Amino acid sequence: MTDPIAHAPVTLDGAWQRLAELAARPAARDIRALFAANPQRAVHFSASCGDLTLDYSKTPIDAAAREALFDLARAADVVGFRARLFAGEAVNATEGRAAMHMALRSLPADGYTAMLPSGREPASQIAAEERARMAAFVARVHSGELRGATGERFTDVLNIGIGGSDLGPRMVSEALTVVRGGKLNAHFLSNVDGHAFATLARELDPARTLVLVASKTFTTLETMLNARAVRAWVADSLGDAAVGTHFAALSTNAKAVAAFGIGEERMFGFRDWVGGRYSVWSSIGLSVALAAGWEAFEALLAGGREMDQHFLHAPFASNLPVLLALVGIWHVDLMGWRSQCVLAYDQRLRRFPAYLQQLEMESNGKSVRLDGTPIAHPTCPALFGEPGTDAQHSFMQLVHQGSQVIPVDFLLAAVPDHDRPEAHLALAANVFAQAEALLRGKTLEEVRQEMLAKGLSSAEVERIAPHRVFTGNRPSNMLLFRQLDARTLGMLIALYEHKVAVQGAIWGIDSYDQWGVELGKVLAGGILPDLQPGAPVGRHDSSTAALIARFKALRS
Repeated sequence: MTDPIAHAPVTLDGAWQRLAELAARPAARDIRALFAANPQRAVHFSASCGDLTLDYSKTPIDAAAREALFDLARAADVVGFRARLFAGEAVNATEGRAAMHMALRSLPADGYTAMLPSGREPASQIAAEERARMAAFVARVHSGELRGATGERFTDVLNIGIGGSDLGPRMVSEALTVVRGGKLNAHFLSNVDGHAFATLARELDPARTLVLVASKTFTTLETMLNARAVRAWVADSLGDAAVGTHFAALSTNAKAVAAFGIGEERMFGFRDWVGGRYSVWSSIGLSVALAAGWEAFEALLAGGREMDQHFLHAPFASNLPVLLALVGIWHVDLMGWRSQCVLAYDQRLRRFPAYLQQLEMESNGKSVRLDGTPIAHPTCPALFGEPGTDAQHSFMQLVHQGSQVIPVDFLLAAVPDHDRPEAHLALAANVFAQAEALLRGKTLEEVRQEMLAKGLSSAEVERIAPHRVFTGNRPSNMLLFRQLDARTLGMLIALYEHKVAVQGAIWGIDSYDQWGVELGKVLAGGILPDLQPGAPVGRHDSSTAALIARFKALRS
């Protein structure tokens, strides 16, 4: 687990200083010049894990900057942090918890050693036991042994959750079933807005719907409001006794689950060393297994485990999570680029950017170091994205010609899961063209010559040409893989998880807490009583108080 290349020790401040000096060079942002100087740049600035390749050659990183970034990672003790992470130490320092989601996709032989508070069982054993319970439940549903209250087989699964209890299983289920369908049709309810369930209620038959309530504490406000609405929907149609037949709980609160009407045999838990945004590998992924099948869920776990082993053992120069993290550090901290775009040229990954938004921004959207001091460097960029080619007809105008530089991660499978090869070749042509266009750009003189060749007058050329200039030298990574199957998707998710971990270690922050989410939750609980008819408005700032009063007036 150590990087095999020996280097003279570099202090953290010294590493940052060296990077700042390299970033201040006159040509530090000239990516085109790097290609001109090194015809083999694409070979030297790419790395692979299995058939997943990261090409980061279209970024403004040369050999000197890369080595300085490696020095930064060494000075920040990324290797030591990685060891502590996989050993189950309390890397979530503010909550005193491990972050052992990797154990959920591990094999017992991997020997991950995080313990329960009693110290009796390793994390890998705990995960294996819960997986066995999940597998048995999924098999009984798929075989028809478990049926609805009226004796009909389940055809649909409805997952009720929010945040990590929704984004992960929703994204994965859609990615693995959108083309060929699934064993069950998967549906997701996260938004507490009543319109969300009203839409689902029109689509679903309660007699054939299995409902999963995903909340570790079984107290999450939005989730439990939606769960009670769906419970009433089932009870009104099938009777209150049907609740125990049609519901399962992904939770650890046995008392609350029982009070809701769900038996203990239908409660699937996970430990506090599994953070919400890292929980798709756990019982939170039950909807994935029900929709895509247990084999697909196991393949997802296997792909995540393959990336874990790569992250643990590959040297920095070929370690995909480390490289992706360091490219991001260079862009955010040294180039000053505060946004990140993710473009998956695959409709099945439509929800992947939304998943990464929580993974990256909730993990590393911090401004305080582990020691409580303000951080000296910018941290997580604002992340957004859509599927290509749709994005090309919306926000890519900003990416190509906007006043700010926005790095892009492109994702592409070489082999599609459909029978329209001409469509996939057109898709591939678009993604390669977008990356090349961001790099190459188009000069004012090139635009002038093109317009003159089309017969436009000199006056018209001078008027219009500046609007058609592309500055180029805009960075991108390319993640290219053979095909998007469950294994590859598991690798991609784990790749970005470990990227987050490396960046958090370098910035010196806690990537596994999310206190910024909590304040709004607390305040919402206090405001809710104020919204009842006739209730006095409590103590708030003058704007909030006025808005609450106006809201109540509009409802009266």
